[in-house]
Amino acid sequence: MENPVKITALAITLNEAHNIEAYLKSLWFADEIVIVDSFSTDETVALASKHEKVTVYQRTFDNFSAQKNFAISKANNDWVTFFDLDEVITADLAKEIVAKSNDPKAVAYFVKRDFYFMGKRIKYSGLQNDYVVRFFNKNHCKYNANLVHETLEVDGKSENLKNTLPHHTYKSFDEYTAKAHRYSALQAEMLYKKGTKPNYYHFLFRPFYRFWNQFIFRLGILDGKEGFVLAYVSAFSVFKRYVNLWLLYRKIE
Repeated sequence: MENPVKITALAITLNEAHNIEAYLKSLWFADEIVIVDSFSTDETVALASKHEKVTVYQRTFDNFSAQKNFAISKANNDWVTFFDLDEVITADLAKEIVAKSNDPKAVAYFVKRDFYFMGKRIKYSGLQNDYVVRFFNKNHCKYNANLVHETLEVDGKSENLKNTLPHHTYKSFDEYTAKAHRYSALQAEMLYKKGTKPNYYHFLFRPFYRFWNQFIFRLGILDGKEGFVLAYVSAFSVFKRYVNLWLLYRKIE
């Protein structure tokens, strides 16, 4: 049955050939799919372009907020979804989105993510209450200016959806550390623009606190060795953030 309310599905991509087919298949309910690609070097664009509902724009990546707001600007419909390609849009979640689009009680809907690391469901480590907006009316929502860890600013009422969203974010340790390094560089750039200067507090205490907060106080210890690895890499990414910040200041000396 055709949905009377038109929905646009949005995504940003970079070398997602391994995920793109399953992602597009799960968006059976979308009337159009807009993909903003950061000049992938794999088959992402070729695979996506084969689908009739897909329009691909290529744009040089500057930051996550700008990339996502550009994608929103290309949507022809008011109601949009914005899932990551490592998130699994289940059939039940898709049906719930369709139902909400026909009888909206809010302008934005949060989804609770179930975090998976190297194939294991992570139930603690501060990730047990991970809610993100994935379905919203574009006329009332816009991503903030954060270069990384961007959030959607919602002008109006928001609600939670009932169905959860499996999030297979990192399938290997190398993939996780590589992404952590990229995020650390962007976070350092944000701090540099704010005029923050690194000191021993940032290099010593901040990583130490991040590890113990995530592993003990946020119960990462209950996630076993995966919880330990997540806490360790998270702490190291904090250290790397301030090393990158220090290097930015070294460049102007």
